[in-house]
Amino acid sequence: MGRSEMNAIRELAVVTGASSGIGFELAKLCATEGYDIIAVADEPEIHDAAEKLANEGTRITAVEADLAQKSGVDKLMAAIDADGRPVELLLANAERGLREGFLDRDFKEIEHALHTNITGTLDVLHRIGMQMRERRRGRILITGSIAGFVPGSFQAVYNASKAFLNNFSFALRNELKDSDVTVTCLIPGPTDTEFFERADIADMPLGEMKKGDPAFVARIGFEAMMEGEGDVVSGWKNKLQAAIANVTPSEMLAEQHRELAEPGGGKPT
Repeated sequence: MGRSEMNAIRELAVVTGASSGIGFELAKLCATEGYDIIAVADEPEIHDAAEKLANEGTRITAVEADLAQKSGVDKLMAAIDADGRPVELLLANAERGLREGFLDRDFKEIEHALHTNITGTLDVLHRIGMQMRERRRGRILITGSIAGFVPGSFQAVYNASKAFLNNFSFALRNELKDSDVTVTCLIPGPTDTEFFERADIADMPLGEMKKGDPAFVARIGFEAMMEGEGDVVSGWKNKLQAAIANVTPSEMLAEQHRELAEPGGGKPT
């Protein structure tokens, strides 16, 4: 039985990066469990996603906003205020990747990726998190990545940003441990989403690797969030890679990543 059958008043979930991939699948799970949704993405496709989600029988508000900009976060918060209900679930999934070496990218592109992955995500978490703490109620899911365990040669900014989020999630969880607000970090490996095309790495060994099913990854994360778990790595192979990364010298990890991500570099193993 879904939540819509158990509760007369539907609760509100906010999902960022919800136009496709893991974010869209997370939004579908929120709909299935009886939540109304404010779905956010920085592209027009969020409106198409909203139409698909509406078929799940949920009330959905699509917000096209670039969370790398303060104005984008303001637009999201205005939609939440207009709804009038407190946010019960916050699923922070927006991200942006970059290919090529750090010094080979225009810094404006680097800055935009950082503002999407870190600054905008933290701004959303801060504003909604304060409301949750005041109510002493709410669940937060942050999409980190197994990439955060590896020095990402030729993806240095993306991997470093995910290392930040992986680490940050545990710190925030500890700070909120007496508030009844839970924080969960979803740590997926490579997943079959549009991320690789958007980051322009689909033609590289890293982009050609076998990838996980976004629906499976989303369910793993959603269930962990609802159980109040601290973190979850999706898939046994990714769990093994995470364990190996913890005992492998960083220089070796960086060289291994170089073979997968260097433009014109090596082949997948």
